[in-house]
Amino acid sequence: MPLNDQFIYTPPQGPLTFLYEDDDLIVIDKPAGLLSVPGRLPEHQDSAYLRVLEKYPYAKVTHRLDMATSGILLFAKHRDAEVAISKLFQGRAIKKHYVALVQGQLAGDGSIEVPLITDWPNRPKQKVDFEIGKPAKTLYQQLEYDAEQDISRILLEPITGRSHQLRVHLAHIGHPITGDKLYHFNPAASLLNRLALHASYLALTHPLQGHHLVLESAVPF
Repeated sequence: MPLNDQFIYTPPQGPLTFLYEDDDLIVIDKPAGLLSVPGRLPEHQDSAYLRVLEKYPYAKVTHRLDMATSGILLFAKHRDAEVAISKLFQGRAIKKHYVALVQGQLAGDGSIEVPLITDWPNRPKQKVDFEIGKPAKTLYQQLEYDAEQDISRILLEPITGRSHQLRVHLAHIGHPITGDKLYHFNPAASLLNRLALHASYLALTHPLQGHHLVLESAVPF
């Protein structure tokens, strides 16, 4: 993830929480503020991946979460598992749910289907582009609404996996995620002091062992 020159990386220093492990896979509960993989600069090396490597020196990356997003992050223990999991992600055979707090009250459950592309002059931001953007689809379900704060808790299911997809899609329909420093019109108004987006659920058929695997992480907000 490219980081701007003004950014000062101060990742949380507590130990990683491991949610699941078998002969092929490692699953952690990534805290908000920790990069999934090392950045380009020396001061951006600390990451979930390097911390996992300390315990599992042959671990491989299978997917990523934004630095500001918390929740379920999956690693492979070896090359065969990496290839197998990558094929599941490419085939959209892994079901993922996120929980978010967003501005305003949604009219009901629905889907967002608008194409996305990198906003190159403003990296790492992404943007909606109906001419050259890549297809992207997100399903959403409203769970509850806090009228006093004008904030909704929603369940999200990304059908595609574009960079910043959930964040851009929700901002596009006028309901940005609270605490989002890139896409919310007033991120400082959030009481959480973080992006309110958490990867809470991941389900798949284990590609090497065959059983159905369901992973869950409690929402910290």
